[in-house]
Amino acid sequence: MLALIDSHTHFDDASFDADRGAAYQRARAAGVEAQMLAAVSARLWPKLKAVAADYPGLYPCYGLHPAYLAEHRPEHLDQLADWLTRERPTAIGECGLDGYLPDLDPDLQAEYFAGQLRLARRHDLPVVIHARYAVDRVIKLVRRFAGVRGMVHSFSGSESQARRLLDLGILLSFGGPLTYPRATRLRGLIQVLPLDGFLLETDAPDQPSSTHPGQRNEPAYLPEVLVCVAELRNADPAEIAAATTANARRLFRLPDVASSRPD
Repeated sequence: MLALIDSHTHFDDASFDADRGAAYQRARAAGVEAQMLAAVSARLWPKLKAVAADYPGLYPCYGLHPAYLAEHRPEHLDQLADWLTRERPTAIGECGLDGYLPDLDPDLQAEYFAGQLRLARRHDLPVVIHARYAVDRVIKLVRRFAGVRGMVHSFSGSESQARRLLDLGILLSFGGPLTYPRATRLRGLIQVLPLDGFLLETDAPDQPSSTHPGQRNEPAYLPEVLVCVAELRNADPAEIAAATTANARRLFRLPDVASSRPD
């Protein structure tokens, strides 16, 4: 079985409360040996921490998601600094900018994003970036914090934007949207990216693949993204699995996924 890393999930989401254990086992059975759990608000950091502690191979990331801007307070950045020092998570995030949702103050979003980039540089942690309808603005802010590494999850920008992010040391992650035939630009992009420049994700419970439209997404469905990428690149799925797993391990400084397998 191919070993995979889901580089972006919200496995702490309430939609998994009733069957989280079963969903975890389905993911493991599908070869998903690690998940990067992205936080959305300070209020939910304790639950995310508890979920990650309950299941081997789940790695917590703490941050302030731009879509939850109404919940954030300036003191949450100070709290985040404390959490990073105390908990030593794998990454900071989900953070970034959102240009799609109405009524999200772009300047305030940028303040929180910059604050998290500053913490990422200080703590030498990667950032998990949300960049919906805001890729150029994300690039501009990331450039201000030279040396910060990270990933843009569910990347949907252009090839030019992709190259600029890769030049900055930011990897690109792809999930369910790639599996839809109408996503022609995205499917063209995955064919030309360097093998060391991208990751696989589900964004569970969001963004299900084309075979599960309208359903709750699960980390167990990550192999469907893998197969899609392999077909689009005319490559062996084993090659894509090995490369994306190595990319995730390198970015997040993870141990060999084999070491997280239960006895």
